[in-house]
Amino acid sequence: MPAPVHHLDGRWVVSGYDAVRAVLADPAAYLPDNALTAVTPVRPAALRELVRARFTLPPTLANNSGASHSGLRRLVASFLTPARVAAMEPRIAELTAERLGGADLVRDLAWDLPCIVLMEVLGLSGVDVPALKAWSTASLEFFWGDVTPERQLELAGPVGEFHQWLVKRFHARDGDLFAALADHGVTAEEAAGLCYFLLIAGQETTTQLLSVAFDRALRDRPLWSRLALPGVAEDVVEDVLREVPPVVTWRRVTARPVTLAGVDLPAGAELVLLLAGAFDDRGRHLAFGYGRHYCLGAGLARLEAAVVLRTVAQRLPDLRLASAGPPPMLKLLSFRAPLEVPVGCPLSGNLIGA
Repeated sequence: MPAPVHHLDGRWVVSGYDAVRAVLADPAAYLPDNALTAVTPVRPAALRELVRARFTLPPTLANNSGASHSGLRRLVASFLTPARVAAMEPRIAELTAERLGGADLVRDLAWDLPCIVLMEVLGLSGVDVPALKAWSTASLEFFWGDVTPERQLELAGPVGEFHQWLVKRFHARDGDLFAALADHGVTAEEAAGLCYFLLIAGQETTTQLLSVAFDRALRDRPLWSRLALPGVAEDVVEDVLREVPPVVTWRRVTARPVTLAGVDLPAGAELVLLLAGAFDDRGRHLAFGYGRHYCLGAGLARLEAAVVLRTVAQRLPDLRLASAGPPPMLKLLSFRAPLEVPVGCPLSGNLIGA
């Protein structure tokens, strides 16, 4: 096994629960400033496209080490209280039931359900979900993908469009979240920066969590047969989060020379934290981060994943994968998940809905 801290391709890779937790627990020594920096440096042509769209991403939440972080975090947290999240359970079950019978659990169920749920929780109505999904998937690839100059330029278009849409909704105070931000005294640029990744992370990672969980559960027939029992779906979700979470890595940068797990790191060292498999002997994991930047949507993601898994297993106990082979995967620096989970009828072998 590699050491908890080792150098690889210009970055320092940090693994293991104790070392990763130590980094996340000390935001003064390990800054979040690079958390949302594009993995592939933005080339001039793509940069010009973003400038034309007046694209800016000032520090707001995930990449904010400043004083404004706590106030913005409290504001967003007010939309994701335990009571508000728990009240969504019937709606999640309803949306799941409406999407049963498709041939692919990603495309026909997990793709848009988390987006609809998030918009309702944040009080955002009239959202064009297919457009938002296109913007968010393009943004994930733009910021976390190893992309060619040509592909980066293609992605810059939807990245800029998404930012412009956010600015317009903020100026119109169009939706509960945008109105609350305006009342808080947030600028249009700050609101767009905050909402840009909030609206991406709040639903794309849940789509990915569902994709991983469905693929894993359907490969284990005894497990699938027990998913409808109380508590089993919740246990499956936690197992996925511990071992194969959709957010597999996250980034930090050292503010000063530090020593981590016996390794001396210089100031400005780029760290890649391995969240996948980072759990202790009590089963505690770091899939949602730790400390000041702990994921505000953790409760909603857990609830959605468990309710969706349980509802599908209750309604389709004989559901099976259409193929035993490995699925095509989303492969970005920080995100890994099946791009499809095709399912078939257990008796005829035909694709459901085909």
